Amino acid sequence: MPITPIEHPDHSAMDPGLLAAVAAGAARLTPEQGLELLTKASTPNLGRYADARARSIHGDTIRTYVIDRNINYTNICNARCTFCAFRRDGDEDDAYTLSHEQIHEKIAELSAIGGTQILMQGGMNPALPLEWYTTLLRSIKDKFPHIHIHAFSPPEMIEFVHFFDPPGATLEEKIRWVLVRLKDAGLDSLPGGGGEIFAAPVRKKIGLGKCDAEAWLTTMYVAHTLGMFTSATMMFGHIEGYADRVHHMHLVRKWQDRVLQHSDSAPAWGHYVAFITWPFQRENTPLGRVPDWGQTPGELEAEFPGDAVARAWDYSRGVGKPGHPAGTRSADEFDYPQMDTARYPTAHLFGKRVRMSGSTDYLRTQALSRLFLDNIYSIGASWVTMGPHVGQVGLRYGATDMGSVMMEENVVSSAGTTYCLDEPVICRLIREAGFTPAQRDNRYDLIKVHAGAGSPDLLVTDWSQHRARQMHQEAPKGTPQASTLTEVTVSAAASK
Repeated sequence: MPITPIEHPDHSAMDPGLLAAVAAGAARLTPEQGLELLTKASTPNLGRYADARARSIHGDTIRTYVIDRNINYTNICNARCTFCAFRRDGDEDDAYTLSHEQIHEKIAELSAIGGTQILMQGGMNPALPLEWYTTLLRSIKDKFPHIHIHAFSPPEMIEFVHFFDPPGATLEEKIRWVLVRLKDAGLDSLPGGGGEIFAAPVRKKIGLGKCDAEAWLTTMYVAHTLGMFTSATMMFGHIEGYADRVHHMHLVRKWQDRVLQHSDSAPAWGHYVAFITWPFQRENTPLGRVPDWGQTPGELEAEFPGDAVARAWDYSRGVGKPGHPAGTRSADEFDYPQMDTARYPTAHLFGKRVRMSGSTDYLRTQALSRLFLDNIYSIGASWVTMGPHVGQVGLRYGATDMGSVMMEENVVSSAGTTYCLDEPVICRLIREAGFTPAQRDNRYDLIKVHAGAGSPDLLVTDWSQHRARQMHQEAPKGTPQASTLTEVTVSAAASK
């Protein structure tokens, strides 16, 4: 069982000695200290200590990426998330559910370029029975036994419970019944999608119809007991307060502590291996039409509504009602419109203003995640949403993984983000940040370390051929082909 670092709650988060101990893995930040760092520490200091923490875990040399394909098998969804531009009801011209054969074709294309994993997620489609999924998984393992199937995020799993009505007296037992059958059919691990923000009032506002924090965390807990290694995510930069971000990280850390107690169990348990954050992308989404905070005179001098609500509920302490693990209580217990208007004068605007996140806020949040999540192995850089060069800078702000080459993506791109990189460019980004690029697998074991002259980026003689790439996106129904390739132009890794 791993040794948990000791908290020192009487110290200021700005104490250089405390930060040095956190960077070395000898001390643990409290939620209050995490909030202090996020809101008060200088950006260079956050980056310096996060980079030191990353180096203490991963060393000074290698930074990783994975070759996988993001297959969004259906966009039909019964949730009503206000931040989503991808979902469809099912009767629109561009609503789709891929056939098993179409999914096989995508995996064959991935395998041909040396891919090792599929990330398969979709809308929560009530028309698909359990047999649709188990037959698909078995067929993938039959045809592509070397491909790791990383699929079905916790919100999908909770909807499977609702759709399939499995036996069990508790939610945990019902999830286990479904997950065991999917695992037996070929499912290898669960992705951390649908995490968004765990704070209940925020989640209730932006994720209508999506599972709450306790259900999300319970799903991952069950997956871990079955030996699966998963990721966790956070989407920020919308209506949440800064304390909500820390609360989200705190819950991930506490549930990780819980499963790591069983790390020596036989059969071995799994756990979270990675944490990835990204800012909300507003284009084409209902939430994106909400006004920015600060457009009305005097707003910037007042407290952001999300901060007011988070302060009233004290999420940073992870407080929750009895019986709810680690502070995952219901939004119904908190009536923010009735809050004391003298103490929280902006709370009535909660959900009616957004505070978008830019590059600096993104890097600060990522850096904090590296310092706060002392029991998570890898922090991923979100170049897909932030762009290649901000993702590259993220490698100096606590991230040690550049994620995937993006040969296909349909969810984030629906909200206007369409960055696309190939393997040579992603290797060059890593190398020019001062590290050696290495291809990894789902467990973050290294497959190829690109230190020699045969590295993908070092073989390139004409970088102009790597500036524009074709990223696969599903086409509306009725088009001549089942899918289309949309060309997207990105800022090249270098202009040489």
